Amino acid sequence: MNANCKSYSLPTRLYRLTLSAAVLVLAGCAPRQSDRSPGGTEASDGPSNVGTPVPREDGDADAGRDVFRFETFGNERFWTDAVRLPAGMMAAKVTPLQALQLGLHIDVDALDPATRRTLTEQLRADPSGKSSALLNDPKTTIAAINANAVIGMPVKDANGDGVMDVTKGDKVGASCALCHTITDKSAFDMPNGGSIGKRQDGRATHTLNVGKIFATAANSRALYPVLQLTLAANGGKTLGRAPTGLTETSTEEEVDAYLSNPKFYPVGMFDDSFDGNGDPMHNTPLFRQDLAAPFGSEGTIARLDNFSNLVYTGLFDQTTLTTPGGRAFLHQLGGAAGDEIADDYVKVLAATGVTGYPFVKAAPHPKAGTEEAPLGVRVNNASLLNMNAYLAGLRAPPGAKVDEQMADRGRELFRTSGCTDCHNVDQSKLVPAFILPMKRIFPGDAPVVLAQRMPPLNPVENTPSSIFDDKMAVVNASIRGEKRGIAMPLLLDLARKPVFLHDNSVPTLDELFDSKRGPNAPHPFYLSAPKERAAVIEFLRGLDTR
Repeated sequence: MNANCKSYSLPTRLYRLTLSAAVLVLAGCAPRQSDRSPGGTEASDGPSNVGTPVPREDGDADAGRDVFRFETFGNERFWTDAVRLPAGMMAAKVTPLQALQLGLHIDVDALDPATRRTLTEQLRADPSGKSSALLNDPKTTIAAINANAVIGMPVKDANGDGVMDVTKGDKVGASCALCHTITDKSAFDMPNGGSIGKRQDGRATHTLNVGKIFATAANSRALYPVLQLTLAANGGKTLGRAPTGLTETSTEEEVDAYLSNPKFYPVGMFDDSFDGNGDPMHNTPLFRQDLAAPFGSEGTIARLDNFSNLVYTGLFDQTTLTTPGGRAFLHQLGGAAGDEIADDYVKVLAATGVTGYPFVKAAPHPKAGTEEAPLGVRVNNASLLNMNAYLAGLRAPPGAKVDEQMADRGRELFRTSGCTDCHNVDQSKLVPAFILPMKRIFPGDAPVVLAQRMPPLNPVENTPSSIFDDKMAVVNASIRGEKRGIAMPLLLDLARKPVFLHDNSVPTLDELFDSKRGPNAPHPFYLSAPKERAAVIEFLRGLDTR
């Protein structure tokens, strides 16, 4: 949706499409473009003006845990009848070992006692799992799904017989836990993949291969709105990692090739915006959401429950985009390009035999087109507020064990090198609620205007030489009258992160802080001395909310 947008008005509270919370995880220093600690910099524990987050309303946290883990609001019909993910997995005879290689996690407590005992015995004999009869049997995958043990893929008793069995008509949906829960690996850990153990909710699934999982579905074409597209309204141009975009006539094989290619759809990322661009972003944590606001890496959603509603009504059932409310939303964001996405999607659904949509169970909302109901509908509000409470109170993981003396040195460097212009030293404090302008976080930003839009939106624009700003080309905080830029992250659970920046462009913290990346790179806030970088990294790895 990156060009030729017609002029239109947009309610100022129509917000960002995203599955992740406001945690870009820049994990670095604040905006002072220097490769050395500036002389005479006054020590600080955080920004002087942190902004004002919107108040949050909470429900029951215990009920919210079940919403986070198992609620679908009917999206199992989208994933089972439209995308046909279970059918694809069964046709491919996906084994538990292969599911773990895809980055999926299995809740050991949900497995029946006999399966747990057998699995323990087999892994004791061969800790790699390669010779495990259970882990190499596709039937075990089905049994795990039926037991609600595959995290983030809840099964629903669609035929009402009281027995969960996806081979006999029951359906599998998606929950927030898919991208935001791992296990403690107490039973098994797949290198660079998933694990089997006890749930650890809220933690980002850094090794989840979302693209490959989607490609396993029998009808991945039903994910059309979140693919990298070539649109006639954009003059046949495309925006994303792939050199060419997909169209409504692209075959299943072509869609699967795009989704399966880690150069186009990297591991640990999810394309959470239906803008026609290929702009997946790295999965982010969802613990301690009482500290995080606004939501979305671009800071375009003010309230947590509104963020969750858009996930359920849009991303977890994309067919809602074909409704009048969904079409209005796409048109407001992209004009003719948005209209084309909706029209083409209807063609794709018809060509692949998808009927009876939309599937999500949501009610019309009196504030259609606002943050409360961007697509004109809202799922059960009590459930959203219950999940608010659970995510707000969900404890952050402890920091890594670090060298205390080195971490103390890193803390002082963090306080005196400009990092606290944007970040707090104390991670138990609210994340600063301001938006960092794109030019400040990315000095090399030199966007080309692709289309004009009516205020408060900025023009659709993109820096051709970089993928860093692709997420902000169409959807950004200008939707609510703010800047096109970046929201501040929680600096937590960083020791477990394998890559940095939302576009996966920096492989290590040391490289993030190394001035070799250049003054125009994204997040160009550096420490030239290796010992100083090591100290700051030690400090960051040990951060928690204690």
